[in-house]
Amino acid sequence: MLSAYPELVEFLPCTSPEAWVKWAVENETTLLVDHAHCEKKAASTAMSLMYRYVDRDNLLHKMSQLAREELLHFEQVHKIMRDRGVVYEHMTASRYADGLRKHIRTHEPARLVDTMIIGAFVEARSCERFAVLIPHLDDTLAKFYRSLLKSEARHFKDYLSLAEEYAGESIDERVQFFREIEHQLIIDPDDEFRVHSGPPKAA
Repeated sequence: MLSAYPELVEFLPCTSPEAWVKWAVENETTLLVDHAHCEKKAASTAMSLMYRYVDRDNLLHKMSQLAREELLHFEQVHKIMRDRGVVYEHMTASRYADGLRKHIRTHEPARLVDTMIIGAFVEARSCERFAVLIPHLDDTLAKFYRSLLKSEARHFKDYLSLAEEYAGESIDERVQFFREIEHQLIIDPDDEFRVHSGPPKAA
């Protein structure tokens, strides 16, 4: 299913562990609630970048579009939750995003470049996880997640192209740095299931 997005597959360091896929299927309610939070956070991140980097024209254009799409996805997830009687409630975040963001450099444009690279990893991983879940979901959820693949893959490309545009030099070394961190975050076990968690800890 991800064969249509070879750049994304090559970008990620690994596929999601089978144990995580099984965990997700067993925790559909948590999957939906956390997915809704992820879409809302993605829209918020895009808006924050628009406020911080008001002089970056291409960033403003791409992040404005991304924020609208992420909010639409939030509305779609929320509707599915309402239809299934799933309550939207507060949920603690996984260690994934913070595990990446704590390595962001503090000077510009390095800070912006790192933020864009991390955004690319988050979107690429989301796309990959939706894809691996589709065969295990009911028809309604499978159709919904299939509909998200194209936009998530485009968001990945947008973030990566912005990182390249504003770096002024090759970002290969920095991408590899975050790829190694992302790999560890994905394979290390977690106590709680989340969209971006690792596999469950052994009992």
